[in-house]
Amino acid sequence: MNQTFEVTESGERIDSYLARVAPEYSRSFWQKQTEAGGILINGAMVKSSQKVQAGDEVSVVTPQAPDFSGQTLPVIYQDDDVLVVNKPSGMLSHAKGVISEEFTVAEFVRPFTTDGVDTNRPGIVHRLDRGTSGVIATARTPEAKRWLQKQFSTRKVKKTYIALVKGAPKEPSAVLQLPIERNPKKPQTFRVNANGKSAETAYETLANYKGYTLLKLMPHTGRTHQLRVHLHYLGCPIVGDDLYGKAEPKLGRMFLHAASLELTLPSRERKVFDAPLPPELENYLKTLK
Repeated sequence: MNQTFEVTESGERIDSYLARVAPEYSRSFWQKQTEAGGILINGAMVKSSQKVQAGDEVSVVTPQAPDFSGQTLPVIYQDDDVLVVNKPSGMLSHAKGVISEEFTVAEFVRPFTTDGVDTNRPGIVHRLDRGTSGVIATARTPEAKRWLQKQFSTRKVKKTYIALVKGAPKEPSAVLQLPIERNPKKPQTFRVNANGKSAETAYETLANYKGYTLLKLMPHTGRTHQLRVHLHYLGCPIVGDDLYGKAEPKLGRMFLHAASLELTLPSRERKVFDAPLPPELENYLKTLK
């Protein structure tokens, strides 16, 4: 369907303008559409850096929603209330915008749930960062979602991660109680600061390699980027974490894996769900021996 917008104010980039007037799609999406020639200003193709002027006519073709029906994820467990999957690295838990522009955990769950079907995060109870792989539990009904969310908020869920870090912590095992806040100098990141929200992570050393340490991490809170920030603060950034450390081309991802999740199902049964280390992480460890 073709859409036309008439600009009322000058000076805004075309991608920013479209993200504002059509927020169901992200700015990065509109950048790609513009560069592909799908956006016209006064009938002419432009670059995404083009600034609009008052009185301009912006024409776009509203894209069809992607069809994800042919894509799937490994299912660890499923019942009438819960669907537990093994998320690969590189996948979002849910879309950032109103409309999913790529396959996410939420889009996989969508056909299996009655929760949030008119949103971009159906069934989503908790999240894993894009670069993190492993166990993620989702809800198949609104009632199940409330049940699971309460467990997360009251810290009744036990989470275990495996991470390979650069260097070695001074103590082979410890409990870190380091508050975290958003970094005002770099808003897409977080940092340890006394004014931040409480954040607690326990860790144990699983193996030592030359220049690296394999850790088991047990977060007792669920702050955004908590594990990554805590390990960076220790001077032991997670291998492949290009936000708090640096990328590792030989690995091609971050070495952080949600290995297990223990929770109580709405049926009142306590269960532990496990996901083994992905082959690319196992193979990377072999290169260190």
